[in-house]
Amino acid sequence: MELMKEKLASKTSEVRITHRLTDSPSCLVIDSNDMGMQMQQIMRAAGQQVPDSKPILEINPEHELVKKMKDMADQTLFENWSHVLFDQAMLAEGGQLEDPAAYVKRVNAMLKG
Repeated sequence: MELMKEKLASKTSEVRITHRLTDSPSCLVIDSNDMGMQMQQIMRAAGQQVPDSKPILEINPEHELVKKMKDMADQTLFENWSHVLFDQAMLAEGGQLEDPAAYVKRVNAMLKG
């Protein structure tokens, strides 16, 4: 968990375990003091300034992908998985990826093995 926090420090305010997820490996939540992602998108589309905020990444410790990450020795692979879990959670929330090309590159590298 600490290593994932370190790898995603630029994207998240926190990485924590949750037991409310059943099918998904991860999800993003917003701190109670921050503006929701949909509201941020609306404000940006209207040309308004949006305060910087980072979502919280919640991880499902019972999901097969997360379990697989616990024993990963390859740090590059672990970092790729961490970013992919974050990006998938962002897409699931209706958000947009900061760098779609990097996401595709990571997924392709992971599929190659």
